Amino acid sequence: MKFLIADDHELFLKGLEMILNDYNPNIKLISAKDYLEVFSIIEKEKDFNLILTDLAMPGAKWLEAIKKIHDELPETPIIILSAVFDREIVQKTIEIGAAGYIPKTSSNAVILSAVNLVLSGGVYIPPELLKDTEQNEFDLLKQVEGMPPSQDVQEKIKILSPRQIDVLRLISKGKSNKQIAYELGLTEGTVKLHVTAILKILNVYNRTGAVMAATHLGLIDE
Repeated sequence: MKFLIADDHELFLKGLEMILNDYNPNIKLISAKDYLEVFSIIEKEKDFNLILTDLAMPGAKWLEAIKKIHDELPETPIIILSAVFDREIVQKTIEIGAAGYIPKTSSNAVILSAVNLVLSGGVYIPPELLKDTEQNEFDLLKQVEGMPPSQDVQEKIKILSPRQIDVLRLISKGKSNKQIAYELGLTEGTVKLHVTAILKILNVYNRTGAVMAATHLGLIDE
């Protein structure tokens, strides 16, 4: 795997490198210290599995920068790591293409859990930002946030919606989020939210685990 990580604070950047190297020593990490350096890197290299970037950095306004990165690498998930913790800003970053938003105060375990979720095709939003919000596109996450993992097979089957079972079946066929969105007539963002809900409900950490659990539950054929 190959990650691009960006932050204008060297101490945080080095700390993130250590976290990711401990997570998987085989990850190739490319670092940048501002948006101009990010733009220069992605102009030459396109094969990133994940981009983790600070929000407020020199070189560009964050809104324009995140849009540019997403437009340049539309298939590469982007996670924002920021000290800024504002509900409207978080929602805006997701709207323009980010797949996750992690506060810099988060523990190493939370950061790695978010990375796993996003690499599995989901979207990570800090749980506290899902509380007491007006109805929005994060309703799918609000429905499952804080839900204790059910150990009862029938309970899990009842919690999963017919649309989520459709998504599961297409995941089992190796379909990407974009392909699933096309086949089901959904936006890619909505598919990401369904994937996140599925992983939470089935108490698994990635798409492979979801397929194995769904097969065990009889939701999809082997």
